[in-house]
Amino acid sequence: MINNSNPYFKPIQWILIYWFGVGPIHLHARVTLLNAEQDLHQIVESAQPYDSLILSQGIYTFENILIDKPLTLMGQEGALLKSLNGDEILLVTADSVTIQGLTFTGVKTSYIKERSAIRIDKGKYFEIKDNVITNCFFGIYLEHVSHGVIYNNRISGQATTEAGSGNAIHAWYCSNIQIKGNELKGHRDGIYFEFVDKSLIEENLSFNNIRYGLHFMFSNDDIYRKNTFRDNGSGVAVMFSKEIKMIENTFSHNWGGASYGLLLKEINDASIINNQFNQNTIGIFVEGSNRITYSNNSFRRNGWAIKFSGGCSANEITNNNFLNNSLDLVVGTKLSDNEIHHNYWSEYTGYDLDKNNIGDVPHYPVKLFSYILNQVPEAIVLMRSFFVYIVNFSEKVSPVFTPKEVFDPTPLMHEVQ
Repeated sequence: MINNSNPYFKPIQWILIYWFGVGPIHLHARVTLLNAEQDLHQIVESAQPYDSLILSQGIYTFENILIDKPLTLMGQEGALLKSLNGDEILLVTADSVTIQGLTFTGVKTSYIKERSAIRIDKGKYFEIKDNVITNCFFGIYLEHVSHGVIYNNRISGQATTEAGSGNAIHAWYCSNIQIKGNELKGHRDGIYFEFVDKSLIEENLSFNNIRYGLHFMFSNDDIYRKNTFRDNGSGVAVMFSKEIKMIENTFSHNWGGASYGLLLKEINDASIINNQFNQNTIGIFVEGSNRITYSNNSFRRNGWAIKFSGGCSANEITNNNFLNNSLDLVVGTKLSDNEIHHNYWSEYTGYDLDKNNIGDVPHYPVKLFSYILNQVPEAIVLMRSFFVYIVNFSEKVSPVFTPKEVFDPTPLMHEVQ
């Protein structure tokens, strides 16, 4: 145990910072190096506020530990925390707690209690970083917390059913949270937000989750950017929220009868900019969402690029690339007050006599076959048939069923870069 009153503490402190990553140490803090034979419960209980506990290599098996004071809990390589009876491992109820460099496992599924490897309850200014969480019911569970960082963790599970699995990162009634650079897989949802405001989700990889890569509800003024959501059961769902910015994300390979890259339900005043939607059943499914800007996105080889259902108004779709989708745009509602302009459509067959990169005739992206599919979903087997080509062509020559107000008056001749 090292005490700051020792005149030689300062150089020792900097050695600890270099080797173990211990941050700035509080004036009266101590640094303690532990081994797996010691009683971690007792040491945590007797630690002073702002102490740093460094766990050496080994397997630490114990019942749930309560951290109710500011502490730093760190692990050297090979430090594994395992639940003794399948219950929660760490419960944090204090501010200014750091958990870093540890491996967690052994939290079992419960149909009564949402057990997790790490639970933060009403804490602020916390850091959870560089940890590995494997085969735990919930990975990281946040409730009524703020001003925390979850960075560079790897969380993996073996979920097989929605009812029998938890979320990798679960946040409820939180604000000012940063979730960055994490790898999340094999859970029900990669990230779950409910009543979470003014937070950032950035540079995460969320894949192979059985429901959503990101599940987002009743949360406002949030940003998620530069994330990759792929091979999830239903992609990403953002619902009942406002003032959301979705920027530079990739949504790919989310396939299934009710799957999509991104679901928007009851979203208002949002921005969807510079995203990639590649090979999803539906790129974006939109229902009851208003005043949204869709700009500089790329929709490539999706079944449906964008599908509107229900009341959607005052939206703008501009400077997007629609590339080789089976259906670029499907509408189940009037879009008369929405703006569609300056998009590139790979199926556009118009001309550009004045060479200004804008087609001289409008493009009508809604096909008659999309209406047939809505009535008879089994007709999807005819998608590439000559019959469908004739149906779409006849409607294009003499439109009767497709909405005349849904068109791009200024289609681009070249892809948006």
